[in-house]
Amino acid sequence: MQAHDIMISQVHKVKDTDTVRSVIEKFIEFGISGLPIVNDRNEIVGYISDGDILRFIGKHEDRIVDSFYYAFVIKGDNEEFEERERRILALNVMEIAQKKVYKVSWDEEMENIAAVLGKKQIKKVPVERNGVLVGIISRGDVIRNSFKGLL
Repeated sequence: MQAHDIMISQVHKVKDTDTVRSVIEKFIEFGISGLPIVNDRNEIVGYISDGDILRFIGKHEDRIVDSFYYAFVIKGDNEEFEERERRILALNVMEIAQKKVYKVSWDEEMENIAAVLGKKQIKKVPVERNGVLVGIISRGDVIRNSFKGLL
């Protein structure tokens, strides 16, 4: 089986010019946890997940960097949680998105898709054909399609 046999072709996505507010609105409206980011030509330029948002709004503790020659402190957050929540809404999506996106080709074999999802520990992988987004495949899609004939 190939990617185009199991992918979801109705992909929720955001543009690289959108704000994080639009991402969170889609997360809530569609009950999803990640979105591919595309440019005006529908090329995949990033991916944003619930983890990216949590890393931004979560408390950042002070860190001590200590080496043989020097030591210094990287200060954590001074702002309150609610302030970080409000601030993230106005950010451009590309400010916190992952720019290195693992993606698969339209004709990629399912065993290779399973390997990418497993090795990279990601939940979903965008599918592209001729350089543009045409679908998305989740871990669940691979599991359901891999085992449906065996059970």
